[in-house]
Amino acid sequence: MINSEGARLGAEAARRLAEADCCEIEPGLSDDEFHRIETTYGFRFADDHRAFLAAGLPVSQPPDEAATWEKPWPDWRSGDEDDLRYRLAWPTDGVLRSVEHGYWHPAWGTRPSALEDARAEARNHLALVPQLVPVYAHRFLPAGQGTFGRPVLSMWGTDIIYYGVDLADYMSHEFVEEEDEDEHEDAPANPPASVKFWEHFIQ
Repeated sequence: MINSEGARLGAEAARRLAEADCCEIEPGLSDDEFHRIETTYGFRFADDHRAFLAAGLPVSQPPDEAATWEKPWPDWRSGDEDDLRYRLAWPTDGVLRSVEHGYWHPAWGTRPSALEDARAEARNHLALVPQLVPVYAHRFLPAGQGTFGRPVLSMWGTDIIYYGVDLADYMSHEFVEEEDEDEHEDAPANPPASVKFWEHFIQ
């Protein structure tokens, strides 16, 4: 069972995406498919993310020459396992790449002088941070059964910003034409709720 407010929010996100008419949407994931995905990859979808994917699975859209990802929607039903693991590791791998270029999180203590040692220590710390789950390209939601309404984060190394107050707001932000966004103009620029570790980058 998922929280009723999480279910409502996920359904609203699915409705906004469908109305944007920007991509192909397959039938939603079944309970058995959710179980397989979560068992295989070792996380639990947030309630709103789960409800969104149960309402319909977005899988493709017309190509965009400026896009970073050839297939920005993660194909949870039939996608390549290595590709999905790559997407799931994207946030922590991005921080690790930043470590290789000098970044060091203040909570990690003194940075080792040797790059190889710093990379190894950072990898150990990153193995313990909350899991983020790809929504679209490099936009992510925190994992966690029983959670909902968290901001969508845009992740690019340690360049991390809010990209939606919640999943429904994100769909409008990403896919609705600007002139149609008036009803969402009052959304706060810095949502109050985030997730441990990652919130450091967006305070």
